[in-house]
Amino acid sequence: MIKTMYKSFITYLLMLLVLSLPLQGAAEIYSWTDDTGRIHFTDSPPDKAQSTQIEISPLNTYNSPSADSIKNILDRPTGVTGKKTKVILYSTTWCGYCKKAKRWFRQNNIPFTEYDTEKSERGRRDYKKMNGRGVPIIKIGKKRLNGFSPGSLTQALRKSGYNI
Repeated sequence: MIKTMYKSFITYLLMLLVLSLPLQGAAEIYSWTDDTGRIHFTDSPPDKAQSTQIEISPLNTYNSPSADSIKNILDRPTGVTGKKTKVILYSTTWCGYCKKAKRWFRQNNIPFTEYDTEKSERGRRDYKKMNGRGVPIIKIGKKRLNGFSPGSLTQALRKSGYNI
């Protein structure tokens, strides 16, 4: 039993050695120009012509980004730096969450435009166009938020260039 395992191990090592030998020779590539000006690439240098060995980087390699660089990318605002996206609040007078949203905008110094979906012609028209089913609807640029959630609102505003 041990003799058979030993034979298998030696056979495996010899196969591994034999298979790795061609890889060593393929690692060198030379570039040289003949008498007519044609450029040649070979795996061995020519006898008479002057050649240059070409460095080849390992194939199928990938350098992954660091965690810090990914965090910096994700933390960057997606809007144009220095220019903040317009914020629109579609609300009604009787909606408690609409009142909370307005209060939150004011406390955080976020400029916004408000349209009442029951009293304002534009508010009614936009609400219908958006297939609104409840209030508040908050638009930050092209992003739409249904309802009021300080966390979602903060995240969306940060992505749009606001410092909150």
